[in-house]
Amino acid sequence: MSSQDELKKQTGYKAVDDYVESGMVVGLGTGSTAYFAVERLGQKLKSGELKDIVAIPTSIRTKEQAESLGIPLVTLDTHSKLDVAIDGADNVDPGFNLVKGGGGALLREKMVELAADKFIVIVDESKLCDGLGPGFPIPVEITPFCHEHTIREIASLPSCDGCKPVLRMGSSSNNKVDGEDIAVTDNGNYIVDLHFSEKIKNAPKMAADLKSLCGVVDHGIFSGMTSAVICAGANGVAVKTPEKKGTMVYNFAFASAAIGAVAILTLAMSKKH
Repeated sequence: MSSQDELKKQTGYKAVDDYVESGMVVGLGTGSTAYFAVERLGQKLKSGELKDIVAIPTSIRTKEQAESLGIPLVTLDTHSKLDVAIDGADNVDPGFNLVKGGGGALLREKMVELAADKFIVIVDESKLCDGLGPGFPIPVEITPFCHEHTIREIASLPSCDGCKPVLRMGSSSNNKVDGEDIAVTDNGNYIVDLHFSEKIKNAPKMAADLKSLCGVVDHGIFSGMTSAVICAGANGVAVKTPEKKGTMVYNFAFASAAIGAVAILTLAMSKKH
């Protein structure tokens, strides 16, 4: 096993060990890092350490791996609410915005991970970046119907300024040209990869613009979804979490109340004197 695969294994195993409990509904991601989380879940079910687990896979290949390990599978049709989803990412920026979909499963991944109470992202330190764009192309899943038109529409969006759209060819499971035919996703759609030489100025804005474009099924920007990032590197494994909105609101309310109290006290003292 290569050193990078060992890092992926550490994060995948830790995600299952720390976040999965008996009786849960678990979302299973797709890709070389998520592979190890699926592997660990299978091990713990086989040993009896975990029981009464059902899982929802995000791709055909994850489904096949899970079935081979004896993991009971369901779908969103029967289980619309998940306790936790575990998946890798192609890039993670300081604001916890993600690029996903290098493996071509972005639509199913997003559907499953949006339905989870917690979304745990597992990466090695090579996936961390200062800003989305240059580090990994942004995949966009589009309908085959008039796909060239849709690609032109994507390129014309102001929020996508500077992108070079490239239609994925060959296998949909990577963004390398490894065939002469247009790559087709598990959903029967095409993928266009948006290459950027500079950082995307506003990833959430770009995400919203892409989603609103007719012909676009979904895109690989996952913004505001992450509960925790488990990152493995030379110095070990670290868990990073975004600031909780509730905490930020509480702190702001507390600060506002404190300022108000000081103002009232100051006014009272000035009247007294």
